[in-house]
Amino acid sequence: MRRILVFIISALLASCFDANGQNMLERLGQRAKNAVENKLGEKVEQGVNDALDGKIGTKEKKEKADKQTADSVSQDSVAMPDAKVPAQPKKQVETSYAKTDFVPGDEIFFDDPVEGEKVGEFPSHWDFVSGEECEIITLNGEQVIKLSGWYSIISPLMEEADYLPEDFTIEFDVWSNDKYGSSNNDHIDLLLGSAETEELVVVTLNPAFNENPAEGAQSDISYSFRSPAGDLRQGLAKGESLTTLIQPDSWLHVAVSFNKRAFKYYVNGVRMINLPNVMRPTRMALRSVSNCEEKDRFYLKNIRMAQGAVPLYDRLASDGKIVTYAITFETGKADLKPESMVEINRVAKLMKDNPGLEFEVQGHCDATGSDKVNDPLSQKRAEAIVAALVEEGIAEARLTAVGKGSHQPIASNSTDEGRAKNRRVEFIKK
Repeated sequence: MRRILVFIISALLASCFDANGQNMLERLGQRAKNAVENKLGEKVEQGVNDALDGKIGTKEKKEKADKQTADSVSQDSVAMPDAKVPAQPKKQVETSYAKTDFVPGDEIFFDDPVEGEKVGEFPSHWDFVSGEECEIITLNGEQVIKLSGWYSIISPLMEEADYLPEDFTIEFDVWSNDKYGSSNNDHIDLLLGSAETEELVVVTLNPAFNENPAEGAQSDISYSFRSPAGDLRQGLAKGESLTTLIQPDSWLHVAVSFNKRAFKYYVNGVRMINLPNVMRPTRMALRSVSNCEEKDRFYLKNIRMAQGAVPLYDRLASDGKIVTYAITFETGKADLKPESMVEINRVAKLMKDNPGLEFEVQGHCDATGSDKVNDPLSQKRAEAIVAALVEEGIAEARLTAVGKGSHQPIASNSTDEGRAKNRRVEFIKK
C-alpha cells in the first residue's frame, strides 16, 4: 500500500510544473493534498477505520491529543522525548562521510541556518507555496523550521524565477519524530523543476524509525524524474541502507549534487541515488506530508544551495589558497560536524599527493557576536581542523592554526548570504 501511494504521488508530481511557470508549485500542493485524501479513502474502504481514527482523529480526539502533548509541545518550543535507542557513535558517522563522494559547492547563493528568526513567524528566507503554513519554533534549544501537518510546500525566497546553475549542490538537515514508524505515508520531498518545461525530479524520503521493521513502517526513498528526452522514470532506493542510518531523536543530513545531467542524493554521507541522465532543473522546493499528530511533524535547518565545486588543486593553483565552506561546526562551538569530514579528507588526500605542501589553516567568522567571543572561537576551530588532518595521517609540522575572527570579511555582513560567505575556512599555502 505504501508503494502505491508513493507512485501515485510521483505520477502526480511529474505533471505539476506548468509550461508557463505560473503557479508551478501550487498545482503540486493541491494534487498532493488530493493524493493524501484519496489514500485515506482507500483505507476506509479496506475496513481500517479504527486505525485511521487513531492517526487522523475526529475533532474530539484531536483536542484530546493536543491536551496530552500540551506539556511537551507549544507554539514556540518543542522538547523531544529521550531516545530509546542509543545514538549512533560519532566515529561511525564520520566514517561514512569519509567514504562519500559528495563534494559541496563553492559559491553559496542561498543559506539559511535558521538563526535569529522570530519564533512563531513564517521563516523569512522562504516563500509559502501551498498546503498549511509553517513556522519558526525552538527545538531542543535551537531554532528550526517546523513544517505543518497534512502537507506543506515551501520554496526559497529568490529574486529570479530560475536560479539553479548547471552544476549545483543542495544540503539540509531534517528531523522526524515519527519514532516508531506509525505511518508509511509520512515523508519529506525534495522537488526540482523548471518554469519552461514539465521535467521534474522528486525524491521522497520516509525516515520512519522502527526498532523492529518487520512489525511496521520502514524507512525508504523513492524517486521519479524525467530524462532529457522527456520520458518519466521512477524507482526505489534500497531501504536497508537507509534503515541503518536512522536513529530516533536525531538529525539526518541530506545532500544533493547535480552536474549538467548527473543527479546524486545522499543521506548522512551515504549515496542513496545515482542517476546519470536527468533533465536539468532550475528551481527547488521542499514538501512534507504527514499525519496530524505533533510527533509526525518534520523539522528543517541548515538549508544551503551552492554552485558546483572546483577541484581543490585548481583552486590552489589559481589563488594560492583554498577557500571552503564545507567545513562546518556546531553553533558556537569548535566541534566539527560529521559532514565536514568530506572536505577534510579531500585536503588530506591533496597533501598526501603533494608531500611538500604546507598550509596555514585559518578560521573565519561573520560579524555576529563580539570579538571577545569570535577571536578565540575561530582559533579553536582552526586547531580542530588541524587535529582532524593529523588524525588522517598529515604531519602536524605541515600545518599552522590561525584564528582570524571576523576581521577579514570577504562579503557584507548585512545579509545572510554575505555572513555565510564570511563563515569560512582558508588553507593558505606556505
